[in-house]
Amino acid sequence: MSRINQLRRYRKHLEERYSRLVETANDYKYVDECKSDRSAFKAMKILEKLNRIKYLDEDMPSNTVV
Repeated sequence: MSRINQLRRYRKHLEERYSRLVETANDYKYVDECKSDRSAFKAMKILEKLNRIKYLDEDMPSNTVV
C-alpha cells in the first residue's frame, strides 16, 4: 500500500473519530460536564492531527488516485 493511501485511510479514521467525539461532547453538555469537556479536548487534539495531515496531503505532488 502506498504512503498516500495510508495517509488517506488515517485521515478518514481521524475524521470519523473526531465526529464521534464532538457528538459525545454535545450529548453530555448538560448531563456530565466533565465527560463533555474530556471529549471536546480529545476532539481538539484530533483536529490538530487532521490539520497536519491535510497540509501534507495538499503538499503531495499527485493528488490523483492511481
